[in-house]
Amino acid sequence: MLRLSHLTIILVVLFGGLLGCSEQQQSAIKEAGEQQRFKWKLVTTWPKNYPGLGMAPERFAQQVERMSAGRLSIKVFGAKELVPAMQAFEAVQQGTAEMSHGGAYYWRGKVPTGPFFAAIPFGMTAQEMSAWLHYGGGMELWREAYAPFNLIPLAGGNTGVQMAGWFNKEINSVDDLKGLKMRIPGLGGEVLDRLGGAAENMPGSELFTSLQTRRIDATEWVGPYNDLAFGLHKAAKYYYYPGWQEPGPTLEFTVNKDAWESLPDDLQAIVEVAARAVHQDTLDEFTAKNNSALQTLIEEHGVELRRLPDEVLLALREASEEVVQEFARSSEFAGRVYASWSSFKDDVQNWHEISEEAFSEARRLRKE
Repeated sequence: MLRLSHLTIILVVLFGGLLGCSEQQQSAIKEAGEQQRFKWKLVTTWPKNYPGLGMAPERFAQQVERMSAGRLSIKVFGAKELVPAMQAFEAVQQGTAEMSHGGAYYWRGKVPTGPFFAAIPFGMTAQEMSAWLHYGGGMELWREAYAPFNLIPLAGGNTGVQMAGWFNKEINSVDDLKGLKMRIPGLGGEVLDRLGGAAENMPGSELFTSLQTRRIDATEWVGPYNDLAFGLHKAAKYYYYPGWQEPGPTLEFTVNKDAWESLPDDLQAIVEVAARAVHQDTLDEFTAKNNSALQTLIEEHGVELRRLPDEVLLALREASEEVVQEFARSSEFAGRVYASWSSFKDDVQNWHEISEEAFSEARRLRKE
């Protein structure tokens, strides 16, 4: 009886310990399940589910929800679904939405240095821009530029070198730019104005109609993959390259600072990692799909592919240098941004001349 009692006591103690352990585990599981959940809205400057540009924020939202096990869910709104395309910046600033996806040069009127974080004519490529932002001090300057607006920026994609655009008339000389009404945002628009053109900024959804009705004579958008999706080949005959105005256009996510600070550290990290993943994924998508889309435009739709004449490119580059230099002198902060951007560009360009560019030349070598 004594031995049985001892065994009974031991079993009771062991069972109690196991039960206690089980209760602790259950408590931990319950606590995890009861962690605060967040529901955000993300507005974009693109049509809902638009290939490439429009799908980047969709993939971002999916990744965030998956990595956070549903603790942070983000609903994506296309342009005009919640706010007009060109009001995305204000919507996040005011808290109407917690995030946006677009391009920093759209907000030039509010953030004069915005173009440096998107695209500068004859500036850096996608690879170079990403390196400057993440390893050359560009991101710190970008955050400083957006701080007065209660916003935090994150790089959110890149399309690679774009096309010069769609034109309803041939460009054979610099004189052909005079009086040209063209949709072209950022500093590229100022360059066109300097050479006698008339630059306009408008959302992508208005491009086709504006070209078709001759409200504008030309437009740049992105490249073959996205341009084909918009049907721009039906509204203009000539497709010019290279995209001098946007050699490495960076897309952006903006986050309302108050919303950001409400997130625990792990969810902030998930947002940052998801944005970085989409940043690279978007460039991969455009690189993979642009050439096949270009062949479709040429072979199936009869698009006339044209290279801008050297005379025109040289004039555009000269005007670009003037515009950028003047802009760098416009304020103390603009000068700091330019100094960082310019120094990094010169440094990485020197390296790329003996790496990327030299390899591209070697790959094109043929025996005579």
